[in-house]
Order: sequence, then C-alpha cells, then structure tokens
Amino acid sequence: MRSALADADLAPRDVGHVNAHGTGTRLNDLAEARALRSVFRAPPPVTSLKGAIGHAVGAAGAIEAAATVLTLQHQVIPPTVNHEDTDLDIDLDVVAKAARPTRVEAAVSASYGFGGQNAALVFVRC
Repeated sequence: MRSALADADLAPRDVGHVNAHGTGTRLNDLAEARALRSVFRAPPPVTSLKGAIGHAVGAAGAIEAAATVLTLQHQVIPPTVNHEDTDLDIDLDVVAKAARPTRVEAAVSASYGFGGQNAALVFVRC
C-alpha cells in the first residue's frame, strides 16, 4: 500500500476509503487490519465484498477494484454484507449494515492471494 500511494503521489491522509480483501477469517482479517494500521494513522472507512459475493478466487481482485472505482464514481461506500460484530482486536471503521454516502477523492483496493500474491491499487476521482 505504501508503494502504491507513493506511485500515486498521495499520502495516507489523502485516502478516504479502503476496499479490503476481507476474507472473513480471523487470522487473515487481523493481519489485514494490522497492515492498514501500519500504513494509515487512522484508517479510513473499510469495506469488503466477500460477504455479498463470496470469494471469487482469481477474479476477486478485479471485482474489488471495480467496486472501488464505483465507490469513487457514486460517492457511496457499499456495506460489508453479513458483517455482525468486528473482532475486538480489529480496530477499524468497518462499513456494515448500510451503504455510507461520503466524499471520497482517493481510495485503495487491497487484494491478497495464495503464494504471496499481493496487490494494492490506488484510484482517484476524476
């Protein structure tokens, strides 16, 4: 994420939303939350699509990137569907239960895969 932000010539404070990989497993979500905390002093609102669409395996990153672009276009963060309670060790603003209208100029889509495949894309509103 740091490299993607540097490539975009943005600082963490410029990001208004993160579309997380969010697998819904304690270990993966906790690792992702810690990564977000290491990059962002106060992480922006976070969402994940997997509660709504499941894990699309190889297509997951592309779907998450498209949803991030739609967030910028429509200025609405989609909710993390079927999210009930955030683990106490995950100190993030998880958008849940309802979409959240917001003003977002830049957003990050983060995706992780088996075998160390990791990607972070930064999108800005045009």
